[in-house]
Amino acid sequence: MSDIASDLFLIGSEIPWETIDDKVSRQIVGFNDSIMMVKVKFKEGGIGPVHDHYHSQVTYVVSGAFEMNIDGEIRLIKGGDSFYIPPHVSHGAVCKEEGMLIDVFSPHREDFLSK
Repeated sequence: MSDIASDLFLIGSEIPWETIDDKVSRQIVGFNDSIMMVKVKFKEGGIGPVHDHYHSQVTYVVSGAFEMNIDGEIRLIKGGDSFYIPPHVSHGAVCKEEGMLIDVFSPHREDFLSK
C-alpha cells in the first residue's frame, strides 16, 4: 500500500477546487504515491504556462478547445481528444474555448499536495 493516498471514494461536490488564477482552477480527484488524477477548468484565454516536470502525463480533453504546445509542436485539441507528455518534455496550453481537462500523472504531483 502507498505511503500517501486519497480516500477510496471521492465525491466531486465535496472536493475543493484550487484557484490557480482568474481563468484556471483544479480539483484533485484521486491519488497515491504512484498516480494522480486532476480535473482542470479553464475559462477562455486561460493559460497553462510552458513548463516541464519529471512525471509522465496523459490528458483527456473533456470539453472546450485548447492550443496545445508539446515540445514546440502546436496543435488545436478539442473535447474527446487526448495527449501524452513524456517526462522532462516542455508543454503548455492556451484555452481557446472554455473547457475542462483531466490530467493523470505518474508518479503523483507532490507539488500539488504541498499547497
